[in-house]
Amino acid sequence: MKRHRTWPVTAFASLLAMPVAGHATAERVTEAVTVSGVVFQDDNRNGVRDPGESGMPGVAVSDQVQVVNTDASGRFTIAARGYGVVFVSQPEGYLVNGPFWRSAASGAVDFGLTPISDVSSFTFVHASDTHLDEASAPRVRRMREIVDSLQPAFVLITGDLVRDALRVPESTARSYYELVEHELSQFTVPVFTVPGNHEKFGIERERSGVPKSHPLYGNHMYRSYRGPNYYSFTYGGVHFLGLDTVDYDDMRYHGHVDSLQLGWLTADVAATPAGTPLVTFNHLPFIGGGESRSGLSEGGNAPSVIEIDGRAYFRHSVYNQADVLAPIQDRLQVSLQGHIHMREVLEYQTQKGVQRLITAAAVVGPRPGRNDYGPLSGITLHRVTDGHVGKGTFLPLGPIPSGR
Repeated sequence: MKRHRTWPVTAFASLLAMPVAGHATAERVTEAVTVSGVVFQDDNRNGVRDPGESGMPGVAVSDQVQVVNTDASGRFTIAARGYGVVFVSQPEGYLVNGPFWRSAASGAVDFGLTPISDVSSFTFVHASDTHLDEASAPRVRRMREIVDSLQPAFVLITGDLVRDALRVPESTARSYYELVEHELSQFTVPVFTVPGNHEKFGIERERSGVPKSHPLYGNHMYRSYRGPNYYSFTYGGVHFLGLDTVDYDDMRYHGHVDSLQLGWLTADVAATPAGTPLVTFNHLPFIGGGESRSGLSEGGNAPSVIEIDGRAYFRHSVYNQADVLAPIQDRLQVSLQGHIHMREVLEYQTQKGVQRLITAAAVVGPRPGRNDYGPLSGITLHRVTDGHVGKGTFLPLGPIPSGR
């Protein structure tokens, strides 16, 4: 039986990155569901395959475990044995018309794609940590106003979308998720999200009162609203990998990408044309200085270190980051991160080239009483030119007038 506890600061020097199993993989479906369908060119954008609309060969479809390509007629069949969803990975030169994911329960799903003009230069917005509730909603609306003025190709939000689902009952967590759905539906450009630690429903059971047997426990609530917690899409010659870097063990989350997700990542990248630049976006940082800046904490809701099966690990960064990044480093443009509520730009000169990691500031404002050198709320506008992702322009949200 697994046991967990916080770890005393005197033992930090002995931290070792050894394999550890999280609980998220236990959320998989117990029996595979055969799902069949077609990916087609939706010329009239009505979401239905009409006569004359051709199937699209060679498009990747996944159940978060396997990646299959559509056949010459655009059809696919997959024995879905992941987490109850199936998604299409948006290919170059197309946009998905409607949701890019579906529940696997129906057994039959189709995806319509709309062709777009070739894109060699575009912009996107990276935002993070909206922590949505009624009090923070005006800040998200201010972000939307800025996005509307910029008209980027899309927005990435790297987790902590809701105020908190870790420590609250179902009704409260649902109210936050429903607010997220409402606010994000108001954007005029696509918004892609990944979960943060605050999206893991009920896992701090001593405070939430939610049992492990609850059907929405852990990642299930996120998937019921937002779809797959990791996935991919391509735009403007760049392949974007939305990853879930928040695993959990018993009642505490930690930074870890489990073996199932790593297997999917390998298969997804293998299905992407060779040489395509990659961008990862995720919540808990692979590497970051935010934890050092804040200082080590042994107590409270989120201590710095966790012990799992007798080993100690830093909780707030991904301890097995090398397993994730090393196999794709030669194609990786940048890793986009969240969680620390402060924009941070890291660049490492390595023997294989430059490794870049950029952490977004939080959309939600800083807590009252913080010092003048505390986090500044804002978003980042990135420009992509011929597959190269720039370091971005930081756009402060500033104070939000009351009543908005």
